[in-house]
Amino acid sequence: MRIAVTGASGNVGSAVVRAALRSGAEVVGVVRRVPPDRAAPPGTQWVRCDIGAVDADASLRAAFTGADAVVHLAWAIQPSHDRRRLIRTNLLGTEAVIAAAEAAGVPHLVHASSVGAYSAGPKDRLVDESWPTDGIPSSSYSRDKVAAERLLDAAQNRLETVTRVRPALVVQKRAAAELLRYFLPAIARPVARVPLPLLPLPDRTVTQVVHADDVADAVLRILAARPGGAFNLAPADSLGPDALAAAFGGRRVPLPAGLLRTAATATWTTHLQPVDVGWVDMLLGHPLLDSSRARGELGWSPLHTAADALTDVIAGIRANAGDRSPLLRPLRIFS
Repeated sequence: MRIAVTGASGNVGSAVVRAALRSGAEVVGVVRRVPPDRAAPPGTQWVRCDIGAVDADASLRAAFTGADAVVHLAWAIQPSHDRRRLIRTNLLGTEAVIAAAEAAGVPHLVHASSVGAYSAGPKDRLVDESWPTDGIPSSSYSRDKVAAERLLDAAQNRLETVTRVRPALVVQKRAAAELLRYFLPAIARPVARVPLPLLPLPDRTVTQVVHADDVADAVLRILAARPGGAFNLAPADSLGPDALAAAFGGRRVPLPAGLLRTAATATWTTHLQPVDVGWVDMLLGHPLLDSSRARGELGWSPLHTAADALTDVIAGIRANAGDRSPLLRPLRIFS
């Protein structure tokens, strides 16, 4: 099987490439920045392409020609203050990937959506893939995930098979540095390496965390079975505010959601930290995922619980873990 993977050097992409190579597949990794050593593993070909560029179409068609499937994982989270750049990658780039897959005659497109595509939902029960996908309006990340799904809806009849995966927050030890770059200002990153004795969190801070290797396993199962439609990907357990605080080495201090929103707005507006209030609203508002379809139709059973996955990435943060790609490289501030 020949698989083209956009965003192949990122958190999810690196895990998918590893899993695909173990399965014996031939991988074409489409990346904006090729890993500096350029020593691709056997069976892997790197293609440099900025999917949001005006000239991306030709490069993408060439990369996708002869592929049995395209796994679209490329996505921009930062710079959060520059909506034009985010839209360029997330929406114009997704349009380009869909068009190139169609032009190249690729029979299967797998798109990485997110729990962020879902409308606000319950924290005391799980929801399946039929939950509304109208997003969290205050979150630009959520709005872009919704818009990308609408692009897939419009292309559904032009492509043979379209599958979208909607994972919970995806983590792994190797992605610790990438996640810190996305969500913490440089001045605060060293603090993340030590236990946090007190962590202020609202009551609705209840979430799921899924390991990147488990997402990759699900993607490989989808590539083998070629089902259409959407698949939630999350372990059965969820983490509440007390469990989250304990995982970071301390205890939780109750915090009103309104106060957290005010603080996030003020510090993001003044460029003190990179996370806008939409991330707070998404954390507090997103539903918990029922992954029964993936378990039943794909035989998917994650090897990591949510607690395991969080422990793994926290260990990565403490060890300044990373990988060779520009996105996953360890942080210099820790060296």
